[in-house]
Amino acid sequence: MGFWLFITVMDLIIPVFMIGLGILFIKRPPVKVNHWYGYRTRMSMKNRDTWDFAHRYAGKIWLITGWIILLVTIPVMLMFLGKDPETVGIAGAIVCIVQSILMAGVIVPTEMALRKKFDKDGNRKET
Repeated sequence: MGFWLFITVMDLIIPVFMIGLGILFIKRPPVKVNHWYGYRTRMSMKNRDTWDFAHRYAGKIWLITGWIILLVTIPVMLMFLGKDPETVGIAGAIVCIVQSILMAGVIVPTEMALRKKFDKDGNRKET
C-alpha cells in the first residue's frame, strides 16, 4: 500500500503542475519574453503580443487537460490498489508517460493558433 500511495502521488504531480501553470499563465503570463521560464518557442518569443497570446492559449489548454488527466489518473491508479509493487510500478510509469505526452501536446494547438493569429514576423493578421 505504501508503494502504491507513493506512485499515485507521483502520478498526480503532472496534472497538478498543469493546472497550476494553466492558472498562472492565464492570469499572469511571465512579464518579459525570456529563455528561462514560460512557453518558449520561436513564434511565441517574437514579441510581447505573441508571448502573452501563447501563454494564455497554452494556459487554457493545460488547465482543462490537467483537470481531465487528474480525474482519469485517480480511478486508473485505484484499479491497482493492492497489486504487487512491480505491477503498480509499471502502471504508474505508463500513466506518467501518457501524462507527459499530453502535457507536451500543448505545443501543436498553440503553435497553430499563433500562426493563425499572427504573421511570420509576429504581427497580428488583419481579420
